[in-house]
Parts: sequence; structure tokens; C-alpha cells
Amino acid sequence: MAKIAWIGLGVMGFPMAGHLATKPDHQITVYNRTAQKALDWVTKYGGSSARTPAQAAQDADFILCCVGNDEDLRAVTLGPEGAFAALKKRAIFIDHTTCSATLARELDEQAHKYGAHFFDAPVSGGEKGAQDGTLTVMCGGPEAHFKPAEKLIANFAASCRLMGPAGAGQLTKMVNQITIAGLIQSLSEAIHFAENAGLDVAQVMDVISKGAAQSWQMENRWQTMTNRQFDFGFAVDWMRKDLKICLDEAKRNGAQLPVAELVDRYYAELQKEGGNRLDTSSLITRLNKSP
Repeated sequence: MAKIAWIGLGVMGFPMAGHLATKPDHQITVYNRTAQKALDWVTKYGGSSARTPAQAAQDADFILCCVGNDEDLRAVTLGPEGAFAALKKRAIFIDHTTCSATLARELDEQAHKYGAHFFDAPVSGGEKGAQDGTLTVMCGGPEAHFKPAEKLIANFAASCRLMGPAGAGQLTKMVNQITIAGLIQSLSEAIHFAENAGLDVAQVMDVISKGAAQSWQMENRWQTMTNRQFDFGFAVDWMRKDLKICLDEAKRNGAQLPVAELVDRYYAELQKEGGNRLDTSSLITRLNKSP
């Protein structure tokens, strides 16, 4: 029986950990900064809760983590009550947080000091993907220890791939977010144009989704965007956090991201208007609001 610790039970972490709990060979201890969420998870799925990340990670074979940002990740991994303080040799730490590649590499080095193995493994697929167990996971870490990590991740993911050494998973997630930013802006402009041209948006989307314009965003967001419904996905605040990571990394590696920079400014406008918790498809509200 694998002894598993799960740290972070937010919108993504709660259902992801829940998929692991359905397996009889998993013994799970959870930790969450807001203790009530951990108690709610135990009530629903079983297992046990811990008072600190270190207590959760004690003697665990696998420690999985999904928190908000670099600061949150440092808080639950480092220090006397952090999970790394309790890492045993050959334990595998899998981090599903979207964070900087710099921090991923730092944590990889720290894990090695304990004789443990670290994988940065950010996810794509949103809350629905977490609930359905169909996430895409992009990993950075040691190839020699990837198979057991991949087997565990398969409980809540439809796709999992090792992209390279520590940091490669985070860099791949940055590529993902750069792509999504451009797609959502272009889809916003397309719907806006179709509405102003007096076209039947449903018919337009049905036609063009059969060709080269097709994307997940189009298939899953055009209708809610047309209806001006924005509570179905990833929040503007989190997208801005991710785009900052992308733009900071681009400064380091010399990449030019003019569209990502522009979309980041557009999201900043939405935040100023109080749209922090709307999903990312709310970009369309910057354009003509009359359907």
C-alpha cells in the first residue's frame, strides 16, 4: 500500500486528491492551510488530515502538492513545518502548482539533499478536468524515477508526459498559457466581429470549428462567451499570475511575447473593473458589450 500525502485542497487539489482516494491501495493524509477543507475532504473520501505539511509528509512514499503560487509553495515545502523537513529517502514529491521554473529547480536541489526525487508537474484542463480526471500533466524531473510518478498521476490525468529535467514542466505550462491567452483574445474578437456583422454566431462557430480555426477554447467557450457567462473556468487573477511567470521567464531567455504582453494588460483592465474572479473568457467584455 502506497502511503500518500496531499498538500493543498483548493478548486483543483480537492478533486484530484479525491481520485486517488478511490483506489484501495492508497493510504492518504491531506493538509490544507484552511483546516476545515481538509476535514471536509476526509469526511467525503476517508483518510486522515494533518496539522502541518511536515506531519502529512511523514513517512510518505509520495507527496503531491497543488497550491496557489511561488510564495505558497515555499511555505508548504521549506522551513521546519514544511513537507521537505519530513522527506524520507527515495520519496517522490510531485508538485502540481503552476510556479516559476526557477523555484522548481530550487526545490529539485533541496529534494536531492534529502535523497528524495522532485517533479514539477503543472496541469492543464481546469476545474472540470480535475473533477473528471482528464487533466493534461507536463512534468520536469528525473527520467529514472518517472514511471512510478506517472502511474500515480494517471489516476486524475488523461495525459502525462516527461518534458525534461526539473523546470521543464513549468516551462511547458508557460507555453500552454501563452497559447491560451492568444486563443481567447482571438476568439473574443471573432465573436465580437460576428455579432456586429449580424451573423448567427452559433452557425458561424459550427462551421469554422470544423476547419483550421478549431480549438478547445472554441468548442467549450464560444457559447458561454456569447451568453456573457463567465463562471466556468480559470479566473482572471490566476491567469495574470501565470502570465507574469511567462513574461518574467521571457525576459530571462530573450523570447518576445508581444501578444501575451497585450493580453496581460487587457486582463489588468478587467481586474480594475472588478472582474478578478471571472473566468479568462471574460476578455470579450472589453469589446462591444451589445450582443
